[in-house]
Amino acid sequence: MPIHSKIEIIQGDITTIGVDAIVNAANASLLGGGGVDGAIHRAGGPEILEACRKIVARQGPCTTGEAVITTAGNLPAKFVIHTVGPIWQGGQNGEPELLANCYRNALQLAVENDCKSIAFPNISTGVYGYPKDQAAAVAVAAVQAFLKKSTALERVAFICFDAENFSLMQRILQSTN
Repeated sequence: MPIHSKIEIIQGDITTIGVDAIVNAANASLLGGGGVDGAIHRAGGPEILEACRKIVARQGPCTTGEAVITTAGNLPAKFVIHTVGPIWQGGQNGEPELLANCYRNALQLAVENDCKSIAFPNISTGVYGYPKDQAAAVAVAAVQAFLKKSTALERVAFICFDAENFSLMQRILQSTN
């Protein structure tokens, strides 16, 4: 199956998407927050927070670019993969590589946990201030590179909450095909 046919872009609410794993744009504490992080914790219920507390107790905060996996609680997914995106500081502090690591590490965790499908939000584009067009380019490139090396995933969805991110993702994905 060609790589581009495995990737889809959906405008909607990531907490309603039926996939094996949804990705949470988390903060280092893993204890919930605003934006997609808060929405996932609210919709998924207390099981997710409890699992995150156990991870933090075992390993400490999650560092930028890394990812951890938990139950999905009440969500229509099997797992939530929590990853901490970079805070935009102008692009000269390794932000593109850190953001790409978020996608690569989440994809790797999905494969290691026998997931066939995964859904991503637009990581770091909210309060972390990453320019949406640059973040979309990093996301698409990282996912395409991963899919060239691994055939385990059958579906990768980018779930865009707003029309702006949806249009950007569509344009960038089309330009790479």
